[in-house]
Amino acid sequence: MARPSKPLISRDAAVNASIEIIDSEGLDAFSLPKLAKHLGVRAPSLYHHFADKNEIFTEVARYIAGTTVATPRRRPGPDWPEFFVSLALNFRQSILRHRNAAPVLLQHLPRDLFVSTYEDTAQFMLESNVPIELHVRILDGMETLAIGAVLMEAMRKPSTKSTIFPNVDAASQPILAEALESNELTQKKLFEETVRSFLHGVIRDHM
Repeated sequence: MARPSKPLISRDAAVNASIEIIDSEGLDAFSLPKLAKHLGVRAPSLYHHFADKNEIFTEVARYIAGTTVATPRRRPGPDWPEFFVSLALNFRQSILRHRNAAPVLLQHLPRDLFVSTYEDTAQFMLESNVPIELHVRILDGMETLAIGAVLMEAMRKPSTKSTIFPNVDAASQPILAEALESNELTQKKLFEETVRSFLHGVIRDHM
């Protein structure tokens, strides 16, 4: 399709408008004509900035999982795992703010999204005396853990402490039902403690 000679909108405006539509109406309601109408332009204007809908979704994923995730301010030191815990919680908060976009993130999250920050993170770990042979294990593990756990949570309905595992039947699953009854951690706190346990476990296993 031919592109109009002059762009009428910005790339950022189109991404933000896409997120607004997905948040308010759901992913199935999103389309290029609807996005164009939301922006007050004709659909061809979008082709100044994006080749197709997939490219828009990639930028939506980049914005939600990268741009809006705040990097914690923390000095290097022995409590370095708390930097990653805070970062993971910020990532979770950003994703859950846009639950309807979870399928977009599953399919269109750029593989290089986090790599650009890894050099700074590795420097932080080095200054915190984390052995360099553990850096890849930590970075890869955190990426896998955070993305997997948070996107799984985003795809489900919000849960309470007693519904973390839904549809548990006390008669046929008495031990699991009792475990849920005994659990005092919210979904957020469970995620936080899982991240913390992973990081301390990597160091403990290395000793």
